[in-house]
Amino acid sequence: MLKTAVKPKWIAALVFALAVSAVLVLLSQWQFSRSLEKDVAPPSVTEKVQPLLDTLQPGHLMTGDIEGQMVTATGHFDPTKQVLVPSRLQDGNEGYWAVTGFVVDGAVPPVGSAATQEVVIPVARGWVASPGDVPAVPVGGVELEGRLLNSEGPVLKKDLPEGQVAALSSAELTNRWNVSMYASFIVSFSEIIDGQDVGADATSNALVPITVTATDQNNKINWLNIFYSIEWAVFAGFAVFLWWRLVADDYRRDQDALYDLEHDDDETP
Repeated sequence: MLKTAVKPKWIAALVFALAVSAVLVLLSQWQFSRSLEKDVAPPSVTEKVQPLLDTLQPGHLMTGDIEGQMVTATGHFDPTKQVLVPSRLQDGNEGYWAVTGFVVDGAVPPVGSAATQEVVIPVARGWVASPGDVPAVPVGGVELEGRLLNSEGPVLKKDLPEGQVAALSSAELTNRWNVSMYASFIVSFSEIIDGQDVGADATSNALVPITVTATDQNNKINWLNIFYSIEWAVFAGFAVFLWWRLVADDYRRDQDALYDLEHDDDETP
């Protein structure tokens, strides 16, 4: 079989197979390195307060590098746009998030016929134990500071009381409030009106500040990239195996030809 393998065409095929295999091995290493990469910004970045207008644009999806970013914005709360999100835990107790639409000053509406001049971002102002504990929405210009988080996915849940939603989903609230919105929400840390903080952390009403920390920075393995890494390694091995298989087939054809030739001689009278 060695004589077959050293034929010029199979030597050239081996060089090609090894080149392909090398490329696939490099792709495998790249996918493996990607599996350990962090797709979120470190706390040194997210904890530095940035203007919302410079961080995320209305109509744009949030990327991992701004997930959990501390932001500030100016505008006002719209008391006609308020919902409760049930089944939220705070210090081990189950209650509700009080969420109010915040009209952002200076936000550029997304392009589209359904776009409105006002652009709203949902703000989780605080946690309450029962719907009756929700205080009145503060009136006036607000300097808002809080943590920017990605919108939750819509959850279909029937028989919810009026004014409640199963998840804090921008897509659902857009249809409910009929206004252009950010594809994200803010957990409020402070709400300054005329120099006074009227947020949950500074008031004596039943509104409790929501506990939200920076995005988890633990080293998490991306198993999808691990799978791709193994897949590319298998392909690399298959490239060499395919070359060997073709050489073996050629060798067997040569052997079959010799066998037929020898038997033809035996049958000659």
